[in-house]
Amino acid sequence: MGEEQSGLKPVLDFTPMLALKASVRNGRLVLDEPTELPEGAVVELVAVGGDGLDGLDDEEREALHAALAEGITQDDAGDTVDADEVIARLRARAS
Repeated sequence: MGEEQSGLKPVLDFTPMLALKASVRNGRLVLDEPTELPEGAVVELVAVGGDGLDGLDDEEREALHAALAEGITQDDAGDTVDADEVIARLRARAS
């Protein structure tokens, strides 16, 4: 189903990115490696890893990991449904 049929527009953004690592020291972010970014460059930071960053407790995180593993197993076995088919089913239910 093309975008003209679904009414949806693609949301792909292939903006080039430079991955940098930083650590928090005394409440400030400190790059772990040198960079050649120009002075005044704006950098968007995304926290990764560490406890509590995803808002899940241990039980919820374990359930998430189990669900992801099950999904990967199903995909490996070819037990999947095409997204267009799922959307068509949902639209049929809604009408």
